[in-house]
Amino acid sequence: MNKQELIAAVATVSGLAKGDASRAVEAVFDTIGAQLKKGEEVRLVGFGTFAVSKRKASTGRNPRTGEPMSIKASSQPKFKAGKVLKDSLN
Repeated sequence: MNKQELIAAVATVSGLAKGDASRAVEAVFDTIGAQLKKGEEVRLVGFGTFAVSKRKASTGRNPRTGEPMSIKASSQPKFKAGKVLKDSLN
């Protein structure tokens, strides 16, 4: 399912117009992204938790040349599925 299919499904299930459903989906994504940027986690009970994981700086190797290269520290988004979501799949 891609983003447009998600918007269409939200519109169908909720009875909203496609434009309204699109704005709602965008608002959810924007809000989650803004909270993660601030370093906050977003907990959706029954669905899961979005959080930010910090990666330390490290040294790697260039696969083409084999030369050592430094990999800078970064923040990565992560998602942990909630119990209700996990249970619904099995």
